[in-house]
Amino acid sequence: MARHSALWPSLPLLPLLLLLPTALSHMQLIDPSPLRDPHSNREPKDYNMLSPLKADGSDFTCKGYQWNTPLTPVATYHAGEQYNITLKGGATHGGGSCQISLSCDNGLHFKVLQSIVGECPLKNSYAFRIPESVESAICLLSWTWFNKVGNREMYMNCAVVNIVGATGSKKKFLDDRDSSASSAQARLSHLPDMFVANLKSINDCTTKETVDVNFDDPGRSVNYGDGMKPSASTG
Repeated sequence: MARHSALWPSLPLLPLLLLLPTALSHMQLIDPSPLRDPHSNREPKDYNMLSPLKADGSDFTCKGYQWNTPLTPVATYHAGEQYNITLKGGATHGGGSCQISLSCDNGLHFKVLQSIVGECPLKNSYAFRIPESVESAICLLSWTWFNKVGNREMYMNCAVVNIVGATGSKKKFLDDRDSSASSAQARLSHLPDMFVANLKSINDCTTKETVDVNFDDPGRSVNYGDGMKPSASTG
């Protein structure tokens, strides 16, 4: 009995130990701090931040958090300047391909700032540049990831950021009810749309396991991993 009683206090820890593989897997955006970041001092929090978007596409974009979470800017970016995102997690699933994108209409449309084709997120930091033409606004910066190994999924974290335009005009929050949203988003119109796949209600596009996604239109700012080259369809 003594031996059993000595082991007994450890039994309640078993459920937590079983959760460790899940908690340590996948990756997340850590800087800028995303909506519902469990590591931040903001509320509410998503303690399942490392999980992908739902396969049916019902929480695209940003897991829908931009509609029910306080939109507090966590970073300020200036037009024409270069910055970095930082990622954190325990498993990169063989890498894959990622994009850094910007939306100034509250997540209705994301435009690509930087594509990383292959070997992403094998590094924990990636650079991107804010377009020189962008207007001052409160926008959403997103990091999306298509893992190379494992289930066919799409990962997406979004952070609220303050964009300071070249004119330094007064910032304003832009959503689909704001008539100025179309003006700010129009300044991003020259950029390609963010790549979307593995979401059944959004489109029929799926990615292949063990193959790095080579985006059809990655934009002009692209990092290619070893052995990767531009897609034949990108021109």
